[in-house]
Amino acid sequence: MALLERKMAEIDLEYRGKPIDSIDEEKEDDFGSEYPQYRWKMTSKKFEVPNLSSIMMSKEGGANEMLMTVIQQLSDHLGKTIKEVKVTVIYTGSKKPLEYSIVTYFVDYNKPLSIGGASAPGGAGP
Repeated sequence: MALLERKMAEIDLEYRGKPIDSIDEEKEDDFGSEYPQYRWKMTSKKFEVPNLSSIMMSKEGGANEMLMTVIQQLSDHLGKTIKEVKVTVIYTGSKKPLEYSIVTYFVDYNKPLSIGGASAPGGAGP
């Protein structure tokens, strides 16, 4: 759907290269008189990193404490530097509104990565 692609491109231009904290949690509007039966909404949320601890512990021999600490620090870092953004276009011209959505992820490459007490800008290793 062209309106969805257009709106996602606008959102991308608005937030690309900016800190993810500047991304609104929710926005919505319509497309004006040109497309009166359509409206859009955008929602964002913190990226949820899957819990890898149980997977690591279930492997033969388990995982040592240092590896578990590094995995936890990396998961925390990803949660602070990635934001999921969902854009939805709603068609209101039928009996039941129809929704079409697309999801993208914004990454803040300027947040430092700190593992094991060492810190490096831009996520580079120590």
